[in-house]
Amino acid sequence: MKYVLATLVTVLTFFFAGSCQSQTKKQPQTQNQKKTDAQQLDAKDLRLTWEVVEEKYQGKNQTLSALTIKNNGKKALPAQGWTLYFHGSPSFKPKAGEGAPVKTEHISGDYLKMVPTANFKGLAAGASQSIEFVSAGLVINPFRAPQDFYLVWDQDKTKGYPIALEVQRPNHTKIDWLTPQDIYSQNQVIKDIPAEKLTKIFPTPAEYQETGQIFTLTQTVPVVADKAFQREADLLASHLGTIFGQKPAVKATGTGKAIKLQQRAGMGPEAYELTVTPQEVVISATTPAGAFYGTQSLKTLLPPSALAKRQNSVHVPGVQVKDNPRFGHRAYMMDVARNFQEKKQVLKVLDLMALYKINVFHFHFSDDEGWRLEIPGLPELTQVGGRRGHTLDENEFLAPAYGSGPEVDKLSGSGFYTRADFVEILKYARDRHIKVIPEIETPGHARAAVKAMDARYARLLKEGKKTEAEQYLLRDPQDKSVYRSVQNFNDNVMNVALPSTYNFLEKVTDELLSMYKEAGAPIETIHFGGDEVPAGVWERSPAVQELIASNSKVNNIDDLWYYYFGKVIDMLKQRNLYLSGWEEVGLTKVRKNGRLSYVANPDFVKDNVHVDIWNNRGENIDLPYRMANAGYKVVLTNVSHFYMDLAYQKSYDELGHNWGGYLDVDKPFSFIPFDYMKSMRVNENNDPISPSVFANKEQLKPEARANIVGLQAPLWSEMVKTPERLEYMLLPKLLGLAERAWAPDPAWATDPESAQSKAAYAQAWSEFTNVLGKRELPRLSHYAGGFKYRIPTVGTKVENGKVVANIQLPGFTVRYTTDGSEPTSKSKVYSGPISEKGTVKLKVFDAAGRGSRVTTVQNK
Repeated sequence: MKYVLATLVTVLTFFFAGSCQSQTKKQPQTQNQKKTDAQQLDAKDLRLTWEVVEEKYQGKNQTLSALTIKNNGKKALPAQGWTLYFHGSPSFKPKAGEGAPVKTEHISGDYLKMVPTANFKGLAAGASQSIEFVSAGLVINPFRAPQDFYLVWDQDKTKGYPIALEVQRPNHTKIDWLTPQDIYSQNQVIKDIPAEKLTKIFPTPAEYQETGQIFTLTQTVPVVADKAFQREADLLASHLGTIFGQKPAVKATGTGKAIKLQQRAGMGPEAYELTVTPQEVVISATTPAGAFYGTQSLKTLLPPSALAKRQNSVHVPGVQVKDNPRFGHRAYMMDVARNFQEKKQVLKVLDLMALYKINVFHFHFSDDEGWRLEIPGLPELTQVGGRRGHTLDENEFLAPAYGSGPEVDKLSGSGFYTRADFVEILKYARDRHIKVIPEIETPGHARAAVKAMDARYARLLKEGKKTEAEQYLLRDPQDKSVYRSVQNFNDNVMNVALPSTYNFLEKVTDELLSMYKEAGAPIETIHFGGDEVPAGVWERSPAVQELIASNSKVNNIDDLWYYYFGKVIDMLKQRNLYLSGWEEVGLTKVRKNGRLSYVANPDFVKDNVHVDIWNNRGENIDLPYRMANAGYKVVLTNVSHFYMDLAYQKSYDELGHNWGGYLDVDKPFSFIPFDYMKSMRVNENNDPISPSVFANKEQLKPEARANIVGLQAPLWSEMVKTPERLEYMLLPKLLGLAERAWAPDPAWATDPESAQSKAAYAQAWSEFTNVLGKRELPRLSHYAGGFKYRIPTVGTKVENGKVVANIQLPGFTVRYTTDGSEPTSKSKVYSGPISEKGTVKLKVFDAAGRGSRVTTVQNK
């Protein structure tokens, strides 16, 4: 979601593939079938190898690659009677065209199939065959390669068999990947700052002063809290219990040495003061939220090593702190629709957010590829929409996506949260002062819901319950519209002319509100998506034509947009909620001189619509400011600085998207919210941006600053299949968002091009990287069970006949070998230029012993 594919695809005819048919049943095997099975090749004996043959093939933005099929079995792969299903770009086609031994067909999304043609003559035991393919785009990293192949025999089309695939590393040089020398140059500005000179609370407080006097904390020191702050005190005591092995006492009153949480009137809604003396630790706040953030600051004030093993006592630095956030909306968006994360991982992420004062959890639980939340009364949403596997008709579960494989109920393609799970998540977030904004993706990006309601329709229609079957139907069965979304679906949009669509939305909304009520959790808004509805949708729907004929305010297809969101806004108002959505919910189409553009829609401004704006690319570089100037409440979700799913670097070994550029930890840190164009220094290809790009772009008006309500970092999960991958993509990048959303506006942001500001930025960047490397990442190695954050690779080059190296995060350790072996946590520590000749391998290690990728340099 929120991205544009590298190439346009041919629009195919809309189809509805047998939604009202029952899934094909596997018939009992006949004797002939059993005999055939005995003679059939075992799919496990097939091996696939994919490799790049030529980048920029024929001088175009495309790749020539080769797929080799090797038969390691004792039986032949027949010339016909099988299909290979896989995931990749729909542009993946055999080079030989009609003369190729196979042909590929796009099914939906990233899901394709490959079948033999009359030119395929079979593959004998021990034989192999290589087939060349051409596909759009360049293979920046392995994510662009085809993946997760599985075999289906024609004699039983209901069963898929996974096949091993090896993706070979390209050995060409047509892509200008980031080199170790480039990394070395980037790191040269970073200074190693002594730990005692670092600010010891993170994110950076508004006012911070160290006194030089310490407080000695032990498990016998109680937490004494006013009545309003008992929950916050209990959470703090639980954390201290993980340090000492025993939870300190929580009291309402007491004297003597203690941690005190005191309520004091007149402070901001999230403000706090923290004072540490040798006698006591005092946290003062007006609200429970303020008291909670005071306890989180105390947790980061503690030495990171305190969590590494059980402690008898911990020294707390003496400080005087006055603090409050810069923005009230500090958000992380978690996509569990594309690939699922279990409840325990969601709770762990909430712990991470709370520690760094990120107070909004944007919960993206529905999309084309999955619906992950149980809705009572609509079981198909999770039974069908929450499961993926090989299927002929998607009546029982969805087809695979993003390489989730043929087997149903296997993570990460399948999974959902029960109602009880979600109530638990809400309570957990509530206790940590995190607002949960649920997102119901509509009207586009809704394939999982559409298919689930199709299955419900088919079930009830079979039972003779036509009226009930149609109650929540999300598509017009007579719709012959032709469209294709940017993610290559042609059946993923709700029909907004159907009353049943609004029945569905009201049902889901009311069930959500019931869960929030049970959890005692606040809810002010629901996010209804609104992005990337493709051209051509609804144009040939009889239900739409009937609406246009009967409603004077709907004169054409474009008007359906305002009709739909007007009804959603009214529905939310009746429930004392406001609408949140992606930027499209607040845009209107304008055609001038035959050219289509989008401008802020004045009609919804008065309705307190909040928009998460990701698109600050191309002609829309200034879109967030245009919408804020028009009166919309804007959450800056800029792809250029906050998309956590973008690869850290332009390196083959860095898995991640690159359509929006590359996103290392410096991008979020360097973001200037009220003048972000000055933060945009490189384009999507990492090339310097010309100042002419910003000419005549609309700047944020001073009076519109109040309309920038906050910042958000989303992590789309197309390639995030495990908790470890999630944590790798998220950390340490998310800490840059935490700093910018909470800390005061830095001095270097006022005039970033001046020599004085550049020097101030270099100092601030050094301080930030030192805080991460020496305090926060070592803490996160153990916090909440430990996080598998990314460890940066070594920057290195050969200089004067010696290998020199540096790192992005001071506090981490570089180790190396000169015998060709991979460095381990026991290898030599780099402490200066390496004079040994030959192959030098270097690796960065954290305090817990985890390492980065290896960097190899030849010292000749």
